[in-house]
Amino acid sequence: MSPVISSRVLALSGLAALALAASLGAAAAQPLSVVELFTSQGCSSCPPANANLIKVKDRPGVLALSFNVTYWDYLGWKDTFGKQEFTQRQVSYEPPLGHDGPFTPQVVVNGHADVVGAAPGEIEHLITATAKTGGPSLSLDGGKVAIGAGAAPGGKADVWLVRYTKGVVEVPVARGENTGRTLPHANVVHALTKLGSWSGEAKTLDLPAASGGLSTAVLVQSPGGGPILAAAAN
Repeated sequence: MSPVISSRVLALSGLAALALAASLGAAAAQPLSVVELFTSQGCSSCPPANANLIKVKDRPGVLALSFNVTYWDYLGWKDTFGKQEFTQRQVSYEPPLGHDGPFTPQVVVNGHADVVGAAPGEIEHLITATAKTGGPSLSLDGGKVAIGAGAAPGGKADVWLVRYTKGVVEVPVARGENTGRTLPHANVVHALTKLGSWSGEAKTLDLPAASGGLSTAVLVQSPGGGPILAAAAN
């Protein structure tokens, strides 16, 4: 091989490497689609939606979260993961989504579209139909949450800290509508805390250390059950 050809090959190889790096960088920067399942161990129609969330939890570009609600506890089984703040989160979604009140199962994607989620393919279709674009940059590193500059609709957004158990857990149910069943749950949320707010300027917030082996996600979201503008998870 001549020196001229060799140098051309090296140049082309360098360009290919740069293109590959750019491609990988774009993939790494892909906005996360946040898929929230509002479910209950006391709801007989919820297990199919739980199973469908499990199918998408490892999909690239998807942050799947199970929020267990409390309003079916009166049927005889107190949901082992249910918290009132999760119920309130779902309630806040209902007016913007055009519903009179909460129901289970309900899947909300990116804070602005919903589906029951119990039929095969429903969640996948909604993820595709509401693909996320735009929003500020968001990263979690070194005990900090870094939010880039961008547009905050209405001038303000909430910053939410989510702690959850990554993976699938099985819960045996002894009473209520699912008596005798063992129900799988994907990425169960255990804590939801408001970290602060974002008004469109670049901002850094302290990220409290996680405990108990919980994973962390942060959501930047328009107030009052509005769209999720950005999301990141560790």
